[in-house]
Amino acid sequence: MAKITADTLIMDCLKLNPNSAEILMSYGMHCLGCAMAHGETIEQAVNAHGNDLEELLAKLNAGVQE
Repeated sequence: MAKITADTLIMDCLKLNPNSAEILMSYGMHCLGCAMAHGETIEQAVNAHGNDLEELLAKLNAGVQE
């Protein structure tokens, strides 16, 4: 089973979990379509927005498609 980690790129996260855009936007990460999303990891985005990494990863992984 695929797993979203701190090193997962945002664009890959969007592919792994169909609900990830909604989850990320609920954490204030509204720039999912910007160029940075193609090369930015979940951890980098969390650090930029001041969110709890483990909490976000748990929510993102709850909806991962196999």
